Amino acid sequence: MPDATLILRTRDVYSGGVIEIVVWAVPKPVPPSDHGFKYRLVFARHGKRIVGYDNEQGKGDHRHIGAEEMPYKFVEVPGVLADFMRDVEASK
Repeated sequence: MPDATLILRTRDVYSGGVIEIVVWAVPKPVPPSDHGFKYRLVFARHGKRIVGYDNEQGKGDHRHIGAEEMPYKFVEVPGVLADFMRDVEASK
């Protein structure tokens, strides 16, 4: 990702699965998002995504809970991390 600055990358074993968090600061928003971050947060167990948050180009900010995908209102990095972990905890 050219001109992006990695600001957070973690990968940890958690509750029988793996949590991977990657957040970049980007010079321009990833359309249709309106903020300066690109992120991917995933909790997976046995190779299957249980919870995921990301802002994909063309889709914008959204989250995945099991097989369901829904819009997500991104406000700030600490907020998306807290919301993600709340959903991870609820999925246990």
